[in-house]
Amino acid sequence: MIAWVEGVLRTREPTRVVIDVGGVGYELHVPLSTFGVLPDSGKTVSLHVYTHAREGAIELYGFATPRERALFELLLRANRVGPRLAQTILSGIAAGPLLAALRGGDVAMLRRIPGVGAKMAEKMIVDLRDRAMEMNASDEPGVSGRDAREREVADQVLSALTNLGYPRSQAERVVEAVAAEAGDETSIEAWIRIALRRLA
Repeated sequence: MIAWVEGVLRTREPTRVVIDVGGVGYELHVPLSTFGVLPDSGKTVSLHVYTHAREGAIELYGFATPRERALFELLLRANRVGPRLAQTILSGIAAGPLLAALRGGDVAMLRRIPGVGAKMAEKMIVDLRDRAMEMNASDEPGVSGRDAREREVADQVLSALTNLGYPRSQAERVVEAVAAEAGDETSIEAWIRIALRRLA
């Protein structure tokens, strides 16, 4: 099973990327949340991968953070939710609101996601509520103790910094410092500005 891919970004499309790893091109399906933090084509990129085997074929799904991949795997536990629908769901709603909707039984919020009707939303809540509550309580390295929105922003800023070539350990330290400096500010743009200023 492929769990991690790092290489040169050759093709960059909203739901699909191709990464050159040692002369071999790996095609990965990605949600819009991951697409939004990708570097330009020709740059080095690192993605967490979910490997899906079906009917003799293998499909790879790429994610900017371990948390995104964990959410994808969570969605696959729901009845009638396959990889493509899970990718669509992650493209249509951010991690924090998605977990909040599953945990709180918010059918209306889930129905706003393309491809999710009322019955599907209700089934997702029944199937995933308990697991969503457990996942929401877990923390990623460098963002413990923060609310869902801050964790989501920290995840994306961390991914952006590593994709820009900064070592992960350094990027994690910077993200921690940015979180303390940013205060109530939770926009990705503001966090990245602060991070780049600190790195400069």
